[in-house]
Amino acid sequence: MRLFAFVLFSLFATQALANEEAMLRFNQLNADPILRQQAYAAGQERILFCGNCHGVNGNSKRPQIPNLAQQNPVYLFNAFEKFASGERKDFVMSKLAPSLTAADRVNIAIYFGQQKLLPHTEPVDPALLAQGEIKFKTICTGCHGVNAEGRDNTPRLAGQPGEYLRKALTRFRDKDPSRAGSVMMTIAADFSDQEISALAAYLQQLQP
Repeated sequence: MRLFAFVLFSLFATQALANEEAMLRFNQLNADPILRQQAYAAGQERILFCGNCHGVNGNSKRPQIPNLAQQNPVYLFNAFEKFASGERKDFVMSKLAPSLTAADRVNIAIYFGQQKLLPHTEPVDPALLAQGEIKFKTICTGCHGVNAEGRDNTPRLAGQPGEYLRKALTRFRDKDPSRAGSVMMTIAADFSDQEISALAAYLQQLQP
């Protein structure tokens, strides 16, 4: 038991150190346009596999996969870390993330964060949009921002594919083990299917 606790502590300590070093790197990049451009170019070289699903410009090729374009770089990096450590699980990302170095993960996050999100063009039921807007502004803006732009530690939801959003919210509501530990499990616990569809419809048509 003590050995397990020590190993667990060591893993958390290692991850905390990696996150601290990554934040220092982000601060350096944000302060120096030349370094940021170098990181962008390095990230562009490493996103070949990512582009198969997320698109080389960060706009998803499949409706069930999130857009990474204009996503908050710090959030993207932290998501990579969770997939790499096993805290989050996904068939593809759980294999890909550990194969990337910390520098790769920073550079890829910088690259996708600077891509332009393409607008959603499919028509959406106005009544569903109105319902989703009320729900979002009632409970979601505190973490995700008034325009769903997100923050360093919370994702941008604006412009995400509706199917991806519906799937993600349903997982949170249904307490999918792959989302264990997320505060969203509590927030989404009482969402109805109709409310989830309304939120997805509203969010997908927003632009950050």
